[in-house]
Amino acid sequence: MTPAALLEALVATPSVSGNEAAIADQVASWAEGWGARVHRQGNNVWFSVGQGPRRLLVNSHLDTVPPCSGWTLEPLQPLWREGRLYGLGSNDAKGCVTAMLLAARELLADRQALEGKGEVVFAFTAEEETGGKGLGTLLGDFGPLDAAVVGEPTGLKPCTAQRGMLLLRCVAHGTSGHVAHAHTTQTENAIHVAARDIAALAELRFLPHPLLGEARAQVTQIQGGLARNQIPDRCEFFVDLRTTPGMDHAAIALQLGRTLKSEVTVHSARYLPKGTAPGEPIVRAAMAASGHTAPVGSSTTSDWAFLGDLPAVKVGPGDTLRSHRPDEHLALVELEAGITFYQKLIRGYFEEVARG
Repeated sequence: MTPAALLEALVATPSVSGNEAAIADQVASWAEGWGARVHRQGNNVWFSVGQGPRRLLVNSHLDTVPPCSGWTLEPLQPLWREGRLYGLGSNDAKGCVTAMLLAARELLADRQALEGKGEVVFAFTAEEETGGKGLGTLLGDFGPLDAAVVGEPTGLKPCTAQRGMLLLRCVAHGTSGHVAHAHTTQTENAIHVAARDIAALAELRFLPHPLLGEARAQVTQIQGGLARNQIPDRCEFFVDLRTTPGMDHAAIALQLGRTLKSEVTVHSARYLPKGTAPGEPIVRAAMAASGHTAPVGSSTTSDWAFLGDLPAVKVGPGDTLRSHRPDEHLALVELEAGITFYQKLIRGYFEEVARG
């Protein structure tokens, strides 16, 4: 099967998060046909190639977001036009899946290529878009790992730093009363309390990261008040802070809880910021395979967040700005470059390890 045909088949298979069974069946069938011993848990598929002291995880996700409005083409009917495949998930991240599968096919056809050098665990996982039953639930099944490649559309620019996400729920409290008596009674407007806290959050600054820049707290939802003529005694708002490596979620939440007048609780803190040192073998191999002279940072989260302290890079064909948008697409030249890149990266990683 050609790269174009494989990508088209993947895009033609609906795989919105939580409904990846059909595409997992498809990937497992291909890998078994190429001689892999496939493992399956839920809608997650993985297999290994090679043997040796070091183990490299190569991962991307099978799921997509639901199609948004604004498509001029049918999202689930892939269409080639002027060298680009249009369809839901073509860019995020079925192009990465296709390129990784074809890199795996090459290694399965030449099993001596990695003998004695190392083992590659190829994992194609579910629910990345929702943070559910995907990569984060499987790490114990993979066994010990030394490094990882996470496939996301980065234009084949190796990403060595990724933002995390800290989501806080804040509740401002006041005392209710009639608006007409606000000037004579000891009422406190909860929305005013929240407004002062929100103003303070807008001025909050953290040290900039060399690849990711500043982290800014953003108030994304607010709700308060029961009637137009009643002073509100409660106002709730959510704060979304996209953190950078070195920022501690628990410490930030504690600091804001002490600083703000509103009650602060952590709504979600599991997407941790990630960073990999430039001297790591996986980074050196990715830079050499890409031809780029400097790594980049990524403002979007991914399953890298669940890999603990494992040295990793996020990299793949496509453009992150096409993700979750109408008329998503991937160019054939991007896909072909991605296949070559992953092939070079995998071999290069074990060569870098051998160099020490």
